Amino acid sequence: MTFVAETNVSECDASSPPCKEAAAVAAEAPCVAPQPQYKRFSDLIGNTPMIDLTALASPKVSGVKVLAKAEFMNPGLSIKDRIIRNIIDQAEASGQLKPGMTIVAASSGNTGAALAMIAAMRGYKAIVTTNQKCSAEKMNAIKAYGAELIVTPAGVGIDSPDHYMNAPQVFTAADPDKYFDIDQYDNMKNPEAYYKTLAPEIWEQTCGTVTHFVAGASTGGTISGTGRYLKEMNPAVQCVLPDPVGSIFKQFYETGQYDKAKSYLIEGVGKDTIPGALDISLVDEVIVVTDQQAFDMCHRLCQTEGVLAGGSAGMNLHAAIEVANRATEPCTVVTVLCDSGVKYLSKVYNPEFLENNGLTMSEHQSQ
Repeated sequence: MTFVAETNVSECDASSPPCKEAAAVAAEAPCVAPQPQYKRFSDLIGNTPMIDLTALASPKVSGVKVLAKAEFMNPGLSIKDRIIRNIIDQAEASGQLKPGMTIVAASSGNTGAALAMIAAMRGYKAIVTTNQKCSAEKMNAIKAYGAELIVTPAGVGIDSPDHYMNAPQVFTAADPDKYFDIDQYDNMKNPEAYYKTLAPEIWEQTCGTVTHFVAGASTGGTISGTGRYLKEMNPAVQCVLPDPVGSIFKQFYETGQYDKAKSYLIEGVGKDTIPGALDISLVDEVIVVTDQQAFDMCHRLCQTEGVLAGGSAGMNLHAAIEVANRATEPCTVVTVLCDSGVKYLSKVYNPEFLENNGLTMSEHQSQ
């Protein structure tokens, strides 16, 4: 079968002068193949897909959507790639971070992994401090990228220099010309990263229909940066902060004060102090979530939607579905799946670990 263009080539006499000239030009012209476009791995940070998880909800009214940003699809398998790139980019541009310096960061795991990855890409040494709550998978990833990992003792008070959040200050105080501290908890470049990237992506991907944004806090950067942008675009957008049982954010939101935090298993969210990156005035509601509820949602998400996500993602999604299920009018609830469940195979998805901590491994059959 012969395919021809829409012009009536059958009327063209190949022996005519115009056709001969065209044929000669075509024969002599070099064949220019389209050039493939390639990206470096670090260029893949951001622009993550938006997943429809409405099937997990049971809304009372029609027109309710539950959507989630697949932040586990960032190169470092977590949302924290965004803040590390923004902080390092601006530190290099300002001259705060120079070649040969060592970057240090306190982290519950994901920020440390993101730092270790990007530091390796850019030729910096990195030191990450964390506590014993950090999963073995995250610790191993940090070391695999070539960073030095310091694990501080358990049960150390926030005022102690041995607390993992305070450890980077020991390095910078000793030699400020050698060490650069990411300082994710008080660095305003943290929420700025979400304001510049995550929030516009959510607005564009929902065509401006987002009505609720649900995200837990540790540094507070995600809820603050994203919430500020979305409220600027539409002041009616509600920002909901899920908080683990034992964290202080719920009490601080309601009273402006807080008592000593209690232990919980969900990693990377909740806190025992109020970070400078958190703007609590942007929060419209705090929903308390138990370890069991968060992990149940992880198991349900994995076993029905095929999405293997971390404990904080389960917490966020549990709260997002609660918002959706109580809605009395159409709404679009957007949350974030902060990191990959491969970081917690030894914990969230380990029946022995759950049993040892008084929890159960939920089983959900696909519909």
